Amino acid sequence: MQRVLALFLMMTTSVLAQSTAKTAHHKWAVVIHGGAGVIERSSMTPEAEKEYRAGMAEALHAATSVLDRGGTSLDAVEAAIRILEDDPNFNAGRGAVFAADGTNQLDAAIMDGSNMKAGAVADVTSTRHPISLARAVMEKSQHVMLAGAGADAFAASVGLEQVPPSFFFTERRWQSLVRELKQEHLPIPSRPAGAPPAPDHQAFFDTPDNHKYGTVGVVALDRSGNVAAGTSTGGLTAKRWDRIGDSPIIGAGTYASNQSCAVSGTGIGEYFIRYTVARTICALVQYKGMSLQAAADLVIQKQLAPIHGDGGVIAIAPDGQMAWSFNTPGMFRARQAEGGSAEIGIYRDEP
Repeated sequence: MQRVLALFLMMTTSVLAQSTAKTAHHKWAVVIHGGAGVIERSSMTPEAEKEYRAGMAEALHAATSVLDRGGTSLDAVEAAIRILEDDPNFNAGRGAVFAADGTNQLDAAIMDGSNMKAGAVADVTSTRHPISLARAVMEKSQHVMLAGAGADAFAASVGLEQVPPSFFFTERRWQSLVRELKQEHLPIPSRPAGAPPAPDHQAFFDTPDNHKYGTVGVVALDRSGNVAAGTSTGGLTAKRWDRIGDSPIIGAGTYASNQSCAVSGTGIGEYFIRYTVARTICALVQYKGMSLQAAADLVIQKQLAPIHGDGGVIAIAPDGQMAWSFNTPGMFRARQAEGGSAEIGIYRDEP
């Protein structure tokens, strides 16, 4: 009996040791995007390029700092996106584009791959960090998606920072709206209350804005082997009728599952919705055994590109695979794995 007990204890100890070793071998990783589009060297000043790279680096640092101290992938995703939501260079939060009525209508989603829980918000107008509101919907309500005034009211009820509409105002985005509305022969709304006076020169009118379809997103893997995804956007310049894109739709622009991968997309949302881009990539990994890069390329390059579904994705898998794929001239992007160095790119000819 004692021999049997001893053997059992040895086997149990061995199994536990193997399990612990397996857990210890998880290394964190994170991938970030800041939007895809007609982003070319010829249209980017050295100063602007420097600002975009600095913004991506700051967001990457926020995520890696969380992961390196043992934080969760969910915390890393939220931390990085909050940085990008406060950066006026990106089409999310403070840098959001304007809808045709002159308002900023913000969308966001977040998903936890460890338990398949998700939260999303659409057409938010007064909550400073839509990604934090999406997380609050996931963790503090029985719902998955809230929209409009109700979403902002919920944000206030759980203590999330509320700001006046002028907080999101940037002159570059406003002038992009003016150009777009003129091209469509639509009325131009009054400047938002609290916005600074209009500039007395034409520089803003002559500067192209490459973020008509921009979005920001993060996917992360933590040391526990859990993946998460988050996406935040200001939507589409001059959008009408409270249009909602793919970013807050689980399975279209945002998806995460420990059984497959985590994905965040950016591009023309109508195509990403119709092709359920994020979930399709994960399904190819889970059910067809494709590599993460191959799955992302199949959807973005082979399915979307031929029908002019412009955009891109970032993705991460529980085994540490990282990928990005885009069919546009450029995509603001960054990634880093534990023990490796940061990679930041903008143009197609970069790694």
